[in-house]
Amino acid sequence: MKTVVLVSAVALAAGANLAQAAYQLNLSSALSAQDPIVQAMEEASQTIAERSDGELTVQVFPNSQLGSDEDVVEQIRSGANIAILIDAGRLSEYQEELGILSAPYLVESHEDYERITSSERYQGWVESLAENSGLRLLNYNWFQGSRHMLTQEPVETPEDLDGVRVRTINSPVWVKTIEAMGATPTPLPWSEVYSALQLGSIDGAEAQLTAAEGQNLHEVIDHIALTGHIHLMTGIATSEEWYQSLPEELRTLLDEELRRAGEEASQATADAQEAVRERMEAEGVTFTEVDVELFRERVDGVYEELGYDRFRDELTAGE
Repeated sequence: MKTVVLVSAVALAAGANLAQAAYQLNLSSALSAQDPIVQAMEEASQTIAERSDGELTVQVFPNSQLGSDEDVVEQIRSGANIAILIDAGRLSEYQEELGILSAPYLVESHEDYERITSSERYQGWVESLAENSGLRLLNYNWFQGSRHMLTQEPVETPEDLDGVRVRTINSPVWVKTIEAMGATPTPLPWSEVYSALQLGSIDGAEAQLTAAEGQNLHEVIDHIALTGHIHLMTGIATSEEWYQSLPEELRTLLDEELRRAGEEASQATADAQEAVRERMEAEGVTFTEVDVELFRERVDGVYEELGYDRFRDELTAGE
């Protein structure tokens, strides 16, 4: 209840600051304000306000300021004028099939997601999600980076992860992936990872480099194994009720600008990887090139276990 009150209070305060707008959207992300993703969101918010002559405004809240992802999603489902940057693994709680988009080694490059999200199968899942859960997935083209293993001790093979408590996202596909890779999955909110590593309640985390740097995780881990087990593509979900309340021209404007921002953010994120690695190495972090096939073989069973093998070939055909 306290979280709900807090999120509502923040949204109301934001509304008071933007009282001139007929429609307002509060956009939540767990990423830091310095992340290329959040910076692209900020730029999109300015463009949306300009194109709509102030009729539609978007205010960005980084660092989970509106609460945990789980709490924000519940606010959205209740009809609040909030959107969230979210991965399909979390959305699988409401539309099971979407979880395949967060499955391990699904694609060779984040650019391959364009073909998947253009398919009739995917579009059907999006509409079903909106109808059954009240969540409207506006797009799914925000690449946050490839996920790697960040640990205290070096990791070269899956056997090195035996007994290692690794923070991951709290959804079936993520938990089963990390378990299959050999580690002990430990779901935690992203905002708690630094302190958990510092206190020793976890031994590592799996994350993309830009997000890890944004949380200063290079201060509390020593090694990064370049497993690249998930190319983390994410999307923006909002309230279907709120979305349908927008005039058609504003829905079109919102869709266009957020999609464009996702494309720009994805490119900026991809371009930033090497520089982030260099900065982390300068801080004393050791990067290890691993035999990815050893990890790929370990996680193949995740598809069958979750029933994703039904769609895998269809969605990845043509690679």
